Amino acid sequence: MRHTGLQSLPTDTMSKSRLKWQCRRGMRELDNLLTAYLEDRYDDADADEKEAFAALLQLPDPELVGYLLNRQQPACERIGHVIKHILGRNPLA
Repeated sequence: MRHTGLQSLPTDTMSKSRLKWQCRRGMRELDNLLTAYLEDRYDDADADEKEAFAALLQLPDPELVGYLLNRQQPACERIGHVIKHILGRNPLA
């Protein structure tokens, strides 16, 4: 059996790689904002914030654009918290 190396990767690395792929939305502005959050903030976020970020990535692009351009407010407070971090209005304490 050929060893691919994937089994030896930590779960967090595979999970973060998957999230990075999901940050690629095909709209440069969204890609940049989401990827910057993943690279700069995600590792220091608590479990609830990480879960909210993963949920945010499941939203359709028009909804994400509305939140990130402050045209809409998310109904979910946890997603709103992540949006604030992404937009740089709520830095790490």
